[in-house]
Amino acid sequence: MARKFLYIFTVLIVIVIAGAFAYAIWGTELIKLAMIPRAAFIAEPRQPAAAYRRAEMWLARPDKPGNAALWLPPGYTPATDTRAAVFFIHPTSFLNRSRWNAPLDDAEANARAELFLRGQASAFNAVGAIWAPRYRQATFGAFLTTQDNAAKALDLAYGDVAAAFDAFVAQAGDRPIILAGHSQGALHLLRLLREKIAGTPLQKRIVAAYVVGWPVSRSVDLPKLGLPECRSADQAGCIQSWESFAEPAEPSLVLDTYNASRGSDGTPRRGTPMICTNPLTGTPDATAPATANLGTLVPSADLSSATIVAGQVPARCDSRGLLLIGDPPKLGGYVLPGNNYHVYDYSLFWANVRADAARRLAVFAK
Repeated sequence: MARKFLYIFTVLIVIVIAGAFAYAIWGTELIKLAMIPRAAFIAEPRQPAAAYRRAEMWLARPDKPGNAALWLPPGYTPATDTRAAVFFIHPTSFLNRSRWNAPLDDAEANARAELFLRGQASAFNAVGAIWAPRYRQATFGAFLTTQDNAAKALDLAYGDVAAAFDAFVAQAGDRPIILAGHSQGALHLLRLLREKIAGTPLQKRIVAAYVVGWPVSRSVDLPKLGLPECRSADQAGCIQSWESFAEPAEPSLVLDTYNASRGSDGTPRRGTPMICTNPLTGTPDATAPATANLGTLVPSADLSSATIVAGQVPARCDSRGLLLIGDPPKLGGYVLPGNNYHVYDYSLFWANVRADAARRLAVFAK
């Protein structure tokens, strides 16, 4: 299982190694040519919530023993506390340009998604039972274009996530809820907060929402999401978000996209402040030394195992709302152009995220 987990650092970023080289020489146009589908968008019916009563529609669910979200690095033992219900939305694992949305039975995309669960969702398995749905995710190339097909693909993907969430609420009973996602999963989580949680009774059951790897505007997103930003480490019912860059950081691709987009209230994000939670402190706009890092998931040189190494990576939020982690850490080198450690947003701070979730659940329980 450990070997499969580390496979993520090679398979998942076919585009990172080759793409980073191509980006440096030919720019983003070559990457777009390689990744954006040329096929027509295929409209498909939305999944009803009833579909997610079936175990095969979930990558992780409490009645699926041994699922990927239960993975733990050496030195950690399975927790017995399942007071909370965790809804986790995995990031993009479908890299195929032959179609705009992944089929639910795509073996390669599902295998990558399970690897994401081991490296990301596993941080939450100490505080609750984890539900993580399969969904017809938009392909990677949908994030490289403004074509209408990309918006349609993302809307189809969200429809599955929304149906899965409705089923999750029914299955989770009255437990407190932790929401988490990364990248495309975080984008869908933003919409879920706006459409399914804000202003509803569910809002009072949210322990925390980890909207990681996707920018969140304090002024044009947050007011529509039903929860405040996490302002202290012992606060419950709040939202966290960060995007990790080593230094020197070149975030123009991220910032240009952010500035060209619209927030949850429909107004432009350009010039608005971005949420930056420092996962080492659990507070916004903070600086923390590497000694505050309880543990980073670090792969071995031969990619045969993963271990927790404490005190390796610092973090500080800069004036742009980005999370800077100092000199590039040695995690295998699979970084996006511009020293963007997007792939590692959770694994850089795995043990701190684990502790943060437990602390906020304890506060919520009081």
